[in-house]
Amino acid sequence: MSQPNDQRLFAVILGTNEIASAVGIQLVRAGYCVVLSHDPDPPVIRRKMAFHDALYTDTVQLETLVAERVDDGVQVYQALGRPPQIMVTWLGLLDLLPVRHIDLLIDARLQKHRITPDLRRLARLTIGLGPGFSTNSNCDVAVETRPGKIGLITDTRWTDAADGVASSLGDVGAERFVYSQFAGRWHTPIEIGTRVYRDLVLGHLSGVPVLAPRDGILRGIARDGCDVPAGVKLVEVDPRGRDAQWTGTDGRGRAIASATIAAVRLHAARRITQRNPA
Repeated sequence: MSQPNDQRLFAVILGTNEIASAVGIQLVRAGYCVVLSHDPDPPVIRRKMAFHDALYTDTVQLETLVAERVDDGVQVYQALGRPPQIMVTWLGLLDLLPVRHIDLLIDARLQKHRITPDLRRLARLTIGLGPGFSTNSNCDVAVETRPGKIGLITDTRWTDAADGVASSLGDVGAERFVYSQFAGRWHTPIEIGTRVYRDLVLGHLSGVPVLAPRDGILRGIARDGCDVPAGVKLVEVDPRGRDAQWTGTDGRGRAIASATIAAVRLHAARRITQRNPA
């Protein structure tokens, strides 16, 4: 029998990117009903590694889980009476707050240069992933996401600021990406997973052609028809040949998701200890 809507664990994740999706998968497996809330900045490019495209279709499958789009708070509330699942929505946090108390709120947007909001008191537990978070300022728990440093921050210092250095994929860094040179409307006919070659036209930003930066497999590309700001990633090419990955969760996403789950469990254990002191 399904639990009543007021007993089902309810998690809201800000972001529909591959990190938010990997965290969502772990939370569903831990018994949460999860909503991924879309944010347009930055655009999601690794769309075959995320639930993002469910915003435009009925369902998207990632690993063994299927996410469905929900369009209003009533649908979210009804889903809380069913077994744990992942939902993706255009609704923002202010639209989701009235649905029911939120047990877990996670900011997984990884916004490197924007001011991060104070999430505290908006849910029973709030977690900030990536740059711009401190438990002393805007969240209950902060999780570092930089390669080589992924994990829970146990004091009140800030997570590392973005340094503008892209992580490596194989032996290739920032040169595997193409960034938008200006704000505009993006159009592309190319699908993720396509083999591409250096200087192949992959799409047009407000009519200006955008070329592949190198040979490889197209790992990420902004969705056709979207509006993009200046200075964000439009394209990613995986140079690793047979080892290229453009679907499913990757090692970094799973590591961040595991750190997030560890933070949730640590917080729960502390609450039990506070309730039942020795």
